[in-house]
Amino acid sequence: FEWGTRSYVMGIVNVTPDSFSDGGLHATTEAAVAHGLSLAAEGADLLDVGGESTRPGSEPVSAELEIARVVPVIERLAGSTDVPISVDTTKAAVAEAALRAGASLVNDVSGFRFDPEMAPVIARHGAAACAMHLQGVPRTMQQQPDYGDLVGEVIEYLAASLELAGRCGVAPERIVLDPGIGFGKTAGHNLFLLRNLGQLR
Repeated sequence: FEWGTRSYVMGIVNVTPDSFSDGGLHATTEAAVAHGLSLAAEGADLLDVGGESTRPGSEPVSAELEIARVVPVIERLAGSTDVPISVDTTKAAVAEAALRAGASLVNDVSGFRFDPEMAPVIARHGAAACAMHLQGVPRTMQQQPDYGDLVGEVIEYLAASLELAGRCGVAPERIVLDPGIGFGKTAGHNLFLLRNLGQLR
């Protein structure tokens, strides 16, 4: 991607029964593949395949279940479209399986924090990655989000994610940063972050 030339659109493929906005609509392999190909045809620049909901109040699922959900979809999409594929996961085992199946980017809402093997897996595959800021865990993150210095804390968190990835051998130019709108943040926090994206940049 040539950053700064235009906005890029990520198409979301939730292979889950309970994800935010469309949980259950594409929970089967066939439905998820059809949805991904439709998004690609409509102009998506990247397809993000996820097998575990991270909506507020969601419960984690096992790596085995996540792999069973996402790998068949990634394999089919990788064989049917040239649009790059990312996997939305916080688990290194899932990332490993997805990268072997044809994904090229790992989208980790924990910023590589939940699984110490995540950054090494990304480095080993020479993959790209998205590190997101998250306060708490998805199950409880929206109960009482609180910050002393919202922008400063998000920047500090993401800087630490960059440092962690770098120590493991992930090239900084292969990392995208995400301030985590809606993840451990109130509506006011979200709007404040959007108004101050220049500081993050």
